[in-house]
Amino acid sequence: MMTLYDETCFECSKLITNKYSTSFSLGIKAFDKGFQYPIYAIYGFVRYADEIVDTFHEYDKLQLITNFRTETFRAVEERISLNPVIHAFQQVVNKYGIDMELIDAFLQSMEMDLDKKIYDSACYKTYIYGSAEAIGLMCLRIFTNNNDTQYQALLPNARSLGAAFQKVNFLRDVKADYQERGRTYFPGIDFNNFTEHDKRSIEADIKKDFDDAFEGIKRLPAGTRLGVYIAYMYYLQLFKKISYTPASVILQKRIRISDTRKIGLYVKAVLQQKLKVI
Repeated sequence: MMTLYDETCFECSKLITNKYSTSFSLGIKAFDKGFQYPIYAIYGFVRYADEIVDTFHEYDKLQLITNFRTETFRAVEERISLNPVIHAFQQVVNKYGIDMELIDAFLQSMEMDLDKKIYDSACYKTYIYGSAEAIGLMCLRIFTNNNDTQYQALLPNARSLGAAFQKVNFLRDVKADYQERGRTYFPGIDFNNFTEHDKRSIEADIKKDFDDAFEGIKRLPAGTRLGVYIAYMYYLQLFKKISYTPASVILQKRIRISDTRKIGLYVKAVLQQKLKVI
């Protein structure tokens, strides 16, 4: 039986998810109840790590992320933390056997953002794996509920979905990343001379990730499929909107999907599930 402390910790991660992301909050609500708290815990953990590197500018970010890493690994080993976000996360890690390599890869990507500004192909792949694909694989461990055969079968598709989400984020956030943080994630791209050809090349790569991901979504367990599909639909719609937007505009503003549109996509996804389209 879940203790009051455990439940409070999971509720903290739920609150973080609801505050930070309309898209993921609605998607998680579509999961069967038993999957919701674990996914909130994953989101809360990765969101707070991301906050360290992107927001806490007046503090020693390297020390903060180092402390966060140390406390996380200690909590997983000791099965307790007085940090509610880390406590909820360690419970999920231990219950579902999430590989510590995935956590390490994620934190390594966060650490890369502290001093890495221009990414070559190797660093780009390493960053994508840690910051997005590894998170998808953490979630997949939960979705497959310790069924390793099913996990291994869906692993490539989960990585593709994480990669698609992250690359769309990169395109959406070009203005902030390049102009405010001085980061260039896409290798070989000069954002002082960002052409339509550059943009189409990036989009072709993202489309392949989306296509591969969809094949995996159709094979997810029934209690998780709709929630993942909703997140997929949101990001696919954002990707389409970015695709229709000129390269010059991408550099000037952040493209968004309205909350009203998100609700419409949610309803559409529910209907598609009922019609067994997914």
